[in-house]
Amino acid sequence: MKVTLRKQFTFEASHQLPNHDGKCQRLHGHSWKMRVVVAGDLITMNGPKAGMLMDYAEISAIVKPIVEKYLDHHHLNETTKLENPTSELLSMWLYEMLKPQLPLLVSVEVDETCTSSCCFEP
Repeated sequence: MKVTLRKQFTFEASHQLPNHDGKCQRLHGHSWKMRVVVAGDLITMNGPKAGMLMDYAEISAIVKPIVEKYLDHHHLNETTKLENPTSELLSMWLYEMLKPQLPLLVSVEVDETCTSSCCFEP
């Protein structure tokens, strides 16, 4: 029985797109949202995690330190080492950061604004 879990995180961060041909070339900030999506077979049938693919608290324990260290109230050009931290490249960067610790990870979705988002799903 395959199930999919989504856990949302928020952070405030600045970035600038140095090669952009519009206003995003200038330093600016966003209230970002990120959804981490894990999926797999529901195999835990006994014990304290019975009926769960993964405890949401486990996802938080992996994701929150990355949010705090690299994203929240940071300048993404500096902390991610991305020269051009678009939502596309940021979602890919996050996937690469999270996948080693979160083997069930299937995608990372990043909302740059309330109307614009990007989902990276390799």
